[in-house]
Amino acid sequence: MKILITGASGLIGKALQKSFAEKGYEMLLATRSKPEKPSEIQWDTGKGFADEDLPRLDALDAIVHLAGESITGRWTDEKKRRLMDSRVDGTRNIVETIGKLQNKPKVLLNASAIGIYGDRADELMTEDSAAGDTFLAEIGKNWEAEAVKAEDFGVRVVRLRIGIVLAKDGGALAQMLTPFKFGLGGTIGSGKQWMSWIALEDIVRIFNFALENENLSGAVNTVAPNPATNEQFTDTLGAVVHRPTFLPLPAFAVNLAFGEMGDALLLASTRVVPKKLEEAGFMFDFPDLKTALEQAIK
Repeated sequence: MKILITGASGLIGKALQKSFAEKGYEMLLATRSKPEKPSEIQWDTGKGFADEDLPRLDALDAIVHLAGESITGRWTDEKKRRLMDSRVDGTRNIVETIGKLQNKPKVLLNASAIGIYGDRADELMTEDSAAGDTFLAEIGKNWEAEAVKAEDFGVRVVRLRIGIVLAKDGGALAQMLTPFKFGLGGTIGSGKQWMSWIALEDIVRIFNFALENENLSGAVNTVAPNPATNEQFTDTLGAVVHRPTFLPLPAFAVNLAFGEMGDALLLASTRVVPKKLEEAGFMFDFPDLKTALEQAIK
C-alpha cells in the first residue's frame, strides 16, 4: 500500500509512520521544508503541491491528512486565522490535487476533531449529532466540508473526529503530567465538564481499521467508549502518578491565563462516544481511562 501523509511529524503522524513501516507500506511524507529524503515531497497548506511533483502522487492507495496549526497558545485574531486557514485551505488543496491525478487514491482519511460538537454540557454525542456553534465547531464544519468534496472523485472519505489524545510525549496529557507529578494537579473549573479521550495506540489502530475497512466512511468519532468528567479524569491521573489532586484551577483563572483557548479546551464539555466504530466491530485495546493512562505514562 502506498500512502501520502501530511502532518507526519506530529504526535499521531509519527505513530502512524511506525505502524505503517511495520506493515511494509510505502510512505510519501509531505513537508513544508525542502525535501531531504526520497520519501519526502514538498507541500504547503496554502499553495499545495508543485505541478512537477504530481506524477509522484499518481496511483496512491490512500491519503492520510493530519496537517494543521497547533491548537495550543493564546488565540489572537491572527492565531485564529491560522487555525482556520491551515485546516480549510490545506484540505481544499489536498482535494484539488486528487482531482488532478489520473489514478486517484481509494481513500482519504481526514483528521477532524470532536470540537465540531461545541460545548454541550451532559448531552451525549454520536456521529448523528448536530455540530455546535463555537469557534472550534466552525473550524470543524468548514474543515470537513472541504474533505467531503473528494467523494466527487470517487474517493471514500473518512472524517476522523479525534478526542483528547493520551500520550506522554505530546498532546494534552504531556502538558498535564509535570504539575501532577509535583502534586500541583486538580480539577479545572467545576470539574463537571466532560472529556472525551483516546489512547494513542487505539488511534493508530483506528486509522489502520479505516484504511482496511471499505465499508467505513463519513464522520467517525475517534474516542474511547468511556468519556470522563474533568473531576474523574483528575482523580484517575492523580492515582496513576501517586500524587494528591487538591489544587483546583478556578474558571476565572483559566480565562485569565489562557483566554478564549482555555474556555474552549479546558472548560467546555463534550461527551462523545464512538458509535460508528463499535457498530463496525472495532475493539478498543484501552477502553478504560485508568489502564489508558497507565499505558501512556509507563
